[in-house]
Parts: sequence; C-alpha cells; structure tokens
Amino acid sequence: MLALVERHIKSYGGEPRVFKAPGRVNLIGEHTDYNDGYVLPTPIDSFLWVTISPREDDTVRLQAMDFDEWAKHKLSSISYDKEHLWANYVLGVAHSLMRRGYLLRGFDLSIHGDVPLEAGLSSSAALETAVVRALNETFSLDIDPVEMAYIGKQCENEFLGVQSGIMDQFVSGMGEYGKALFIDCRTNEHSLHSLDPDYTLVILNTMVSREVAGSDYNVRKSQCDEAVRIISKEHPEVKALRDVDEEMLVGSWGKLSDVVARRARHVVTENGRVLDALKMLSEGDMHGFGGLMYDSHDSLRHDYEVSCMELDVLVDSTLYLNGVLGARMTGAGFGGCTVNLVEKDYVDEFIELVSKRYFTSTEKRLEAYLV
Repeated sequence: MLALVERHIKSYGGEPRVFKAPGRVNLIGEHTDYNDGYVLPTPIDSFLWVTISPREDDTVRLQAMDFDEWAKHKLSSISYDKEHLWANYVLGVAHSLMRRGYLLRGFDLSIHGDVPLEAGLSSSAALETAVVRALNETFSLDIDPVEMAYIGKQCENEFLGVQSGIMDQFVSGMGEYGKALFIDCRTNEHSLHSLDPDYTLVILNTMVSREVAGSDYNVRKSQCDEAVRIISKEHPEVKALRDVDEEMLVGSWGKLSDVVARRARHVVTENGRVLDALKMLSEGDMHGFGGLMYDSHDSLRHDYEVSCMELDVLVDSTLYLNGVLGARMTGAGFGGCTVNLVEKDYVDEFIELVSKRYFTSTEKRLEAYLV
C-alpha cells in the first residue's frame, strides 16, 4: 500500500486518500442474483486499493500500478476506453454517479490490487466498490452502502454491458471477513452468519481465465428471461425465476425448450439450496452444507452448463476425501476457481493431493488461497 501512495505522489503530487474493498467467494447461490434470488457469499482477504486526489477541472487521470499503464479522460465526455479495459471500471462508476445526479469534479486516481484477475473472485466489483467509496468521500456525496452496490451494478450493466446481478458489489461493500452474507437480491434484505471455525474455505484456481462480458453470461440471462416470459403466461405473478417453484416448473416444462427448461431448473433448485444451506449453517450441520455444494456444482455443470473440464476435474478430485465436506465452482464459470470446505487440520494435505491430481489430468498447475 505504501508503494501505491508513493507512486501516486510521484505521479500527481499531493497526499492522496486511500480506499480499499475486498474480493469475494460465493459459497452457494450461483447465477441466482440476476434472477432476483438468494446468494451466500463471503469476502476474501484480498483487496483492490485506490488512492485519489481531487482536481479543480473535469479531467480524470488514472494509472494502474500493476499494469504500469495510464489513461486520461474528461468527465464531460466519458466513453468506453477500448485501449485500457481496466479504466472502464472507474469510468463506469463515475458515469453511473453522474447519471444519478451526483456532482463530480476531476480527480487523479491510482489502482493496485492482489485479488487474482479473471478468476471469478470479483476483482472488478472490488475495484468498483473501492472507487465509489473514494468518490463518495472525496466529493461528500453521502451515498448509503446499498446504493453504492447498485452504482457498481449499474456500471457493469450499462457501461460494461454485463447483465450481472447485485451480489458481488453487495458483499464487497457490506460483507464481513469470516462470515457469510445472506442476500435477498430482490428486497436487499441481508444478514451475517458465522462460519464454523473448525473448517477452512480453500479456493483453488484452475488458472483458466474467464471472460464474461458479451459472452455466455448474457446468453444465460436471456434464457432465464425467456423462461419467465413463458411461465408467466399461466402464472402472471411470476416476475423473475425467483417466483417459480418446482411444481410450476414441472407444469410448464413442455412449453420450454430443453435448454431453457434446464437453465430455469438450475435457478429454481439453486434458490432452494441457498435457503437450505442457511438453515444448515445455523444448525452447525457442515456435512449437510457441503453436500449442497456438490449438488450445486452438478446443477451448474449439467443444467446451467457454465463449468469446464478443469473445474470439473478439481471438484471430482475432492470426492471421497474424508477431510473434504464439499466443493463447487464459484463465480460466473467458464474457468476460474472452485471453493472447497475442508477440515482445518487437513488443508495442507488436501492442497498437495489435489494439486497433483489436477496436474496429472490437465498438465496445469493450480493456485490455492485460504479464505
């Protein structure tokens, strides 16, 4: 962090203010947030930091310390930066704030982070959250934490073109380390739940990077919307897949294409798994919780089809290991990471064993992180 401050002073002059926000891992509830459903993520001990100094004009100067790159824009004419993709998370937040009527001046901003990129651990939401915090404090905007999350979501949806939900920005802004954050993505109701200290969450990175914007992510969103359109003809109370229960889905199955039906089945059953997982967490039933993680991965693999060979290899490598209670892909999919619920005393042996199995199957070396 000191290096970022020194870099900022050297580049821009003046003493900057420092802000940060964490990445996240989602324990269960995948691809449910943009369907008004339920999720259960937790922050990780990795962050995006920004340093900021206000200006008197409308110029925005940005630097990404990790890439050694610079970008310069005008608030009065913000547009998507095709050359510096990282800059769009800052520009998109500023654009969203101004769309909401907040008054900004120019600013100098520097970025540094240790959240793994393209790993499904929400480095983008962490950056958006850190930036909105920085702009909120620098320009005395008085934005509450829930609106901050929606500003980040607006940046993703409108400026970046990714039709994501609210989970990532919500947990980055309001999560608490060592606790799971239950979020109702329709009502914004949320609650913190302690994690069992006898178990460790281990993140395994396939090292297969994933690109979400403009790709399969938006296709999945449109398929969910198609399911809602058809089911709501008989059930007008249905506004999102969150409103569909299994009986409704079975009754409408023949009217849906095979692909759309399976996409809907994942979301409907995944919402149920989140609520069951919350109950098991409160009762201390970690074996039951782990079983739901495996069920979630099977649904993501077969019904939602957002897994990949490497993710499946990692999850399958944990089966029948006595010290592992559950495993699943986490994040949007198409690469990235798995999250594993592991007995604390088994963590080192687990990482060593699964690393060897993964390399034997894929000739790739994984990275492991502890939550």
